[in-house]
Amino acid sequence: MMLARDPRELPALLLHNLDPQWSADDLLVAQRDVELLANGLRCCGHEVETVAVTTADLAAVLAPYHPQQWVVLNWCEDLPGQRCGDVATAAFLESAGFTFTGASSRALALAWNKPRVKRRLERAGVATPAWRLMDGETTWWRKFPAIVKPANEHCSVGLTRDSVVLNSQELRQRVAWVVETFHQCALVEDFIDGPEYHVSLWGNGHIAPLPPAEMDFSGCHHVRERLCTWDAKFSPGSADFEQIQVRLPAPLSAGAAAQLVATAKAAYACLPCRDIARIDIRERDGVFYVLDVNPNPDLSPDTSTVLAAELEGLSYGALGSRLLALAADRRPLPATPVRPRT
Repeated sequence: MMLARDPRELPALLLHNLDPQWSADDLLVAQRDVELLANGLRCCGHEVETVAVTTADLAAVLAPYHPQQWVVLNWCEDLPGQRCGDVATAAFLESAGFTFTGASSRALALAWNKPRVKRRLERAGVATPAWRLMDGETTWWRKFPAIVKPANEHCSVGLTRDSVVLNSQELRQRVAWVVETFHQCALVEDFIDGPEYHVSLWGNGHIAPLPPAEMDFSGCHHVRERLCTWDAKFSPGSADFEQIQVRLPAPLSAGAAAQLVATAKAAYACLPCRDIARIDIRERDGVFYVLDVNPNPDLSPDTSTVLAAELEGLSYGALGSRLLALAADRRPLPATPVRPRT
């Protein structure tokens, strides 16, 4: 995939969220990661301004910047005090006329609604675990182990080891917990107890894969442990975080890798994704099942998406630069970098 634009033609706003309620350590880590990416972009030739979002008032945050003079690298995953902040951010950028990387507000909103995503996958003939929505009666579900998730969350919110249920009593209790805790239906799925792969894809029209990563569960001896919980993703030092390792590239035969990537590409098109996404997939008996479609995957330097890009020979800054170029192809931009109004 070649860059379509000279980086000097792409003055970039690196838009990222910093929640004042985060711990001091979390704020420092987030700021460090942002500076790493910003410096990488500068090394690639971009004019870069970092813009921290600490309030839901995006109009005020972006007031100094003319939308025709910048391309936004949208790393704003949330807004303080607002549900579905990523959707609201993309919707504002669209309404204000900014060119920005990643998914549209429509695609991001759809990604929050797991049942709708699964219906799209099924209509397209993409394998996804058998499922049902539940808010009370559970006696007719007979497939165990099963996994119980909130139907309208993401980032593994609500996923713990207790999410994997082994019998009808545990299912009933977990469904009740999800409904009471999140005030929404529970999504109950057949638990695919097999290897899990994270496949990062990027592009528009021509979709290219980065090397797939495997979540290595070999240190997890109980079925409840073989799960990417919230702690496994975001709580260093926790048992879940320490037990699950990332193998990159995933050890796959050529045929299996081709089948995995084909499944991921079909899921990418279903949302539809734009510029970049990560597809989470599990395999059982030779079938690859799509668990989740993640538009705008996390771009922190230790994530499977960034590590996969590095394996392809792309620096952190080069990854961001290609995303900016993909976004810029949607609308011509001025060639001369323009600093923000003061």
